[in-house]
Amino acid sequence: MPGPPRDRPLPGHAFQVEIDGVALARFQEVSGLGVEVDVIEYRVGDDKVHAPRKLPGLHHVSDVTLKRGITGDLSLWEWVQRTLVGDPDRRAVQIRLIDARAEPVLSFRLHEAWPVAFTGPTLVAGGSQVAVETLVLCHERLEIV
Repeated sequence: MPGPPRDRPLPGHAFQVEIDGVALARFQEVSGLGVEVDVIEYRVGDDKVHAPRKLPGLHHVSDVTLKRGITGDLSLWEWVQRTLVGDPDRRAVQIRLIDARAEPVLSFRLHEAWPVAFTGPTLVAGGSQVAVETLVLCHERLEIV
């Protein structure tokens, strides 16, 4: 999939989101792609002279937030409902950065993702904004390929 390494940054406006089992997964914004490692401080015995050693602990992946204009497609809401009844449906999610030819350049893969929050649109009479829904996903592992 990826070609030779690029020497300039990729644009953040050209991307695709693929969620297993969702017919239409077009989003206008993706945020929260990240990982963090806990730091464990360790000191030998009663050594108060030296600074503690710092060791890597557990790692945590951030929840990922997806925003899109509401359409007639209810597949995302149906996915949320599975979680609401206590049966989270874990799925693979891919966020692909694409080039001018719509070819994938870099992919972020979320493993075992499922919805943990859904927010409907803010509706304003007389406004001209698109009605946007927000979906927050938790997942177990982030992979960049």
